[in-house]
Amino acid sequence: MIHRILENTLREKLNTGKAIILMGARQVGKTTLVKELFKDSDEMIWLNGDELDVQNLFENISATRLKYIFGNKKYVVIDEAQRIKDIGLKLKLITDELAGIQLIATGSSSFDLANEVNEPLTGRKWKYKMYPISFSEMVQHHGLLDEKRLLPHRLVYGYYPDVVNNPGHEKEILKQLSDSYLYKDILMWEQIKKPEKLLKLLQAIAFQIGNQVSYAELGQLCGLDSKTVEKYVVLLEQCYVIFRLGSFSRNLRNELKNSKKIYFYDNGIRNAIIANFSLTENRSDIGALWENYIISERQKKMEYDKGWRNCWFWRTTDQKEIDYIEEGDGEIHAFEFKWNPSANYKIPKQFIQNYSGSTFTVIHPDNMEDFLL
Repeated sequence: MIHRILENTLREKLNTGKAIILMGARQVGKTTLVKELFKDSDEMIWLNGDELDVQNLFENISATRLKYIFGNKKYVVIDEAQRIKDIGLKLKLITDELAGIQLIATGSSSFDLANEVNEPLTGRKWKYKMYPISFSEMVQHHGLLDEKRLLPHRLVYGYYPDVVNNPGHEKEILKQLSDSYLYKDILMWEQIKKPEKLLKLLQAIAFQIGNQVSYAELGQLCGLDSKTVEKYVVLLEQCYVIFRLGSFSRNLRNELKNSKKIYFYDNGIRNAIIANFSLTENRSDIGALWENYIISERQKKMEYDKGWRNCWFWRTTDQKEIDYIEEGDGEIHAFEFKWNPSANYKIPKQFIQNYSGSTFTVIHPDNMEDFLL
């Protein structure tokens, strides 16, 4: 299963004179996608940044030596580029000095690669994020009806390519991913001496999806101080394991202003971390699973469609709440997520009164395609 939406985007950007930077968690299919781009080409050279000899190759490198290494190749791929020291300057050297070379660099952790390449490659790059397979891509693959029939399965096992492509082996694959591979870069660079603390933090976050989180409370649950918790949360976000939503606040005195919620980019990873692969019919957390699924899929859609919107949740001190807010082009759109299509929900009067002109929609499995396609 190839990410066709992103594949088409990358093909359009080839040979436009800019480097292509592809970011995303480990095992989401970055390598597979790039290999698909050049499967019929003998003009590509592939360098794996995880390999020590490749890392050493870029020590004290010069444009002259790079010309000899690349030879007459037209396409240069540096996979897991974040493992190479001062990678931003090396990418700039290739882009600036080697005319006619199309550079593609992939990375699984933005806290090193993205920060390093942003300044050196200002105006010289196309940058894209890649996620686990999306609802939209699966609909294109086998149709809307089949994908909606598989929704209970997706809520439990998620969309990692290996999971989707190997039915019957989901638990084993997700266990291997969640044991440490996803956060390999954090464990390596941050030299975390007690990785079990990181796992405890992830478990604490996993049990609180859909709820507001406090770094101090998370710290008490996993034996870390609040500053360390915040640091780990940021690193996990930069490795594309989790993402945060802040609280929407403009007018009301009793709106929560500094609260946050944390979601996982993939339901399967979330369930693997808490070791719960029970069927949806037997779960007490089905509402949280649905909320995590629908918000993470919306994030994928907006990234691939280049839909520039700010995303929030809304809550007041007297417990009035809306699951999800999008703001863009001067418009505010509010959404509530319900697993049961017949569940009742009334939008809080305070919100209507203070944000006149905003729209409100309840999203459930019967109308989810309107939100995700």
